[in-house]
Amino acid sequence: MAATAAFRETRDEVTDRAAFPPPTLSARPVDRAAWIAAFRHVRDETERRAAPLSPEDQQVQSMADASPTKWHRAHTTWFFEQFLLREHLPGFRVYDERLHYLFNSYYVAAGPRQPRIMRGLITRPTADEVAGYRAHVDRAVVALLSETSAGALDAVLPVLEIGLYHEQQHQELLITDILHAFAQNPLGPAYDAAWRFPQPQGMAGSAELPRGIAQIGHAGEGFSFDNESPRHDVLIQAGRIDRALVTNAQWLAFMADGGYARPELWLSDGWIAAQAEGWDAPGYWRREGDGWATMTLAGFRPVDPALPVTHISYYEADAYARWAGRDLPTEFEWEVAARADALSDAFGLVWQWTRSAYTAYPGYRPVDGALGEYNGKFMSNQFVLRGSSVATPQGHARVGYRNFFYPHQRWQFTGLRLSDTHV
Repeated sequence: MAATAAFRETRDEVTDRAAFPPPTLSARPVDRAAWIAAFRHVRDETERRAAPLSPEDQQVQSMADASPTKWHRAHTTWFFEQFLLREHLPGFRVYDERLHYLFNSYYVAAGPRQPRIMRGLITRPTADEVAGYRAHVDRAVVALLSETSAGALDAVLPVLEIGLYHEQQHQELLITDILHAFAQNPLGPAYDAAWRFPQPQGMAGSAELPRGIAQIGHAGEGFSFDNESPRHDVLIQAGRIDRALVTNAQWLAFMADGGYARPELWLSDGWIAAQAEGWDAPGYWRREGDGWATMTLAGFRPVDPALPVTHISYYEADAYARWAGRDLPTEFEWEVAARADALSDAFGLVWQWTRSAYTAYPGYRPVDGALGEYNGKFMSNQFVLRGSSVATPQGHARVGYRNFFYPHQRWQFTGLRLSDTHV
């Protein structure tokens, strides 16, 4: 239970804040100890999140979109081995060349890989052997940071930094993927029986969005992924955006009014998806007597009307907005309001769907090499989500962060808030 409690502490922001984020890349002299502390903090957090799971839990892959916990642990290790140690640590001994095929994800330039839908078939290496792989790479990264000359660190640290944020993304996926797996189990197992969804602040009313030109994108301070740049001008139409997230109580009203059975509310593709999948409620909801229960990290629990609705697709969010006579905000409206501190629960509860297609900012260019495949090649047929969720690691979220998913997906902690444009 100690490891499970450690996850709760991370979620509740009780863990050591000094260990992450890492120092800025421009800091001089380079604080090697701080970078090593940040690396160890992130690597330890992955293991804390995996610790409550049995080897059988860590093996399961419940759908094509999800990956086994063991795979997440190994893939994040492969990332440091492939992009950091092979390139920058002379004499580095690769742990096992065969693992390169098993734990590459989508980096085509880095070589062939196990098909994503077959990751659950990787019974070997075992969970314990993956721990050995992680320890081998961890020792080498610490040696690299300790022994590399100050000049050579200029090439090392940018790769290390993206590797840390990359691993944090997989820490969130580790949680959401195991939740999906547990939701398929008739026993409804708990990841953490003491887990509770945080209570929202729920500020009333809406914030005005004045018409004008706004600057959007990474402003140059701290870390960002390449898809957050370049910073550029956008036109914001006059309107307003709700301070609070849409709640389960509001969603239940949508359901009671036949929201899932009214095709006029739905995009064509959304209606097809809803009918094909038999959607009549958010993901993980099931009828329990006269009410509803939902699968949580603590197992099945009654739906709490006061909590934000979560595990909904873009299609459902769009249908709800139509039913309410409102809009989903654009990602730019969301960012303007968040930078003005006008939103409650912008971070830490649910990712929030926007009506913005995930595409490149004007002037965007991916970075060179295999790491250029990180974001740019996915800029097609997806929608942007903003904010962060209960599963997002401490120190990872920021205002300019652009998450993105396909419109039918709902296994993540995804919710919504509404907006209006004045006409």
